[in-house]
Amino acid sequence: MQKICLIVPCFNEASRLMPEEFLRYLSERPGVSLCFVDDGSVDDTGSVLGQMRSMAEGRVSVITLQKNEGKAEAVRTGMLECLKNRDIALLGYMDADLSTPLDEIDLLIDNLNNAPGILMAVGSRVKRLGSDIERSMLRHYPSRLFATLASIVLDLPVYDTQCGAKIFRYDIAMKIFGERFITRWLFDVEIFARIMKVLGRSSTLEAALEVPLRRWHNKKGSKLGLGHIVRVPLDLLRIYLSYR
Repeated sequence: MQKICLIVPCFNEASRLMPEEFLRYLSERPGVSLCFVDDGSVDDTGSVLGQMRSMAEGRVSVITLQKNEGKAEAVRTGMLECLKNRDIALLGYMDADLSTPLDEIDLLIDNLNNAPGILMAVGSRVKRLGSDIERSMLRHYPSRLFATLASIVLDLPVYDTQCGAKIFRYDIAMKIFGERFITRWLFDVEIFARIMKVLGRSSTLEAALEVPLRRWHNKKGSKLGLGHIVRVPLDLLRIYLSYR
């Protein structure tokens, strides 16, 4: 049976976590395990995760960081823990609020399993006929501007670097997540930069696949504030200078 580990970073998510959805998903997919990383939460996130772990019969693990390290380090910490198990074939991460529904994670996994040459499958929030992509206009247009800038910095035709749903094969994950990221929130852009550093641009074009999601709903309670937005140009410049 193929083993898959999904990392779920959590920071003050007690009111948004849906344990019943995660447990339902596990019950239907015996090869999947979940690794929740509590990123220094000060609400009841730890308690909710502890209850979920006790109900999941060894298929939910919880890592508790003593202080808030940011999403990049939370995801990396979970990845490093899961990478200790060499029986795992695929690793990924997703948002705790399930803005990307769990069934859409299966879509990414299926794309990897159906294409042996693909090393990474990433969700892409493309609003199109037949899809149910729900984003506020106030977030959509700034996001499109950012995506354009990120694509220019990377020199890759990426439509959506920031979708919080990505799946990797074990070997490429080992090469991506070993070192700390230089940014706390734009690590998704760094992931593409690191893959290009390992594979080269032409091979990355063949090994990375964007998968248009069928469903994605914007959830209230985003942790991104004005301070993060102001830092975006500087962080993109740091990424460009560090990985060029």
